[in-house]
Amino acid sequence: MSSGQLAALTTADVGALSTAQAVALGTAGLGSAQVAALPTSDVVALGSAQLAALCTAALAGMSTAELAALGTAGLGSAQVAALQTADVVALGSAQLAALSTAALAGINTAELAALSTGQMLGLTTAQIAALGTANIAALTTAQVKALTTAEVAGLTTAEVAALITAQVAALSAAQVAALTTAEAAALSTTQVVALRG
Repeated sequence: MSSGQLAALTTADVGALSTAQAVALGTAGLGSAQVAALPTSDVVALGSAQLAALCTAALAGMSTAELAALGTAGLGSAQVAALQTADVVALGSAQLAALSTAALAGINTAELAALSTGQMLGLTTAQIAALGTANIAALTTAQVKALTTAEVAGLTTAEVAALITAQVAALSAAQVAALTTAEAAALSTTQVVALRG
């Protein structure tokens, strides 16, 4: 299908695509330019299985308006990894919360650092814990301050050890109190000195 033919699809047409058809379109040349040609209302009509069937190149073609308009429950980590920073930042906190922990693993450190504190507040404890050490180390001090005590307690010992001194110094008294015994033991001497700040 050409970009013009795709753009002519109605919401009902797009919504009627089977997963196999979405896969066929996605792997047979439905590229980023063609996805960008679809009206937002048509992109929103894709079901989660259809959305998950799109190849990463096609998904990367979605505009920030399209991404902001659709639910993200059907995205996988490869598809999230294909998103541009502006697209990730355009996701609402509810959309980010809808990502599975596996899908959230597709967000790179620059994208994570670009999220607002409001978006960070939308992440679940399980999502925060699944970010990994590189992403935890990339959080801004404002983002660290926005973590709930449950999210701090849910960090792995490796993630706590990955915190840089500025992040540790930004922790509130309540966040420090939420550290588990194992997390506290994972703190380096430099991190402990930063806590005393």
